[in-house]
Amino acid sequence: MHTLTIIMAGLVLLGLFLVGGYLSNGAVSTAARIFIPVWLVASLVNLWIGVSSAGYSVQEELPILLVVFGTPAACAAAVAWRVGRG
Repeated sequence: MHTLTIIMAGLVLLGLFLVGGYLSNGAVSTAARIFIPVWLVASLVNLWIGVSSAGYSVQEELPILLVVFGTPAACAAAVAWRVGRG
């Protein structure tokens, strides 16, 4: 359940980035590209919390990191590619 919540938070954050990009002279593609490293940092913080507080090992958390980071990042990449094409 926590993983789904984090993924949804990432998608909401992506939406906020896209709205901000749209309001900034229509720079939606740039906003989507900027979102990806920001979301990577947030996903790594989530991994660190899982390892340090919840007691999981890094090996247990890595597949979850891939899903948590990958889903919103793939959506952002798709938006950047689609909008960037015109």
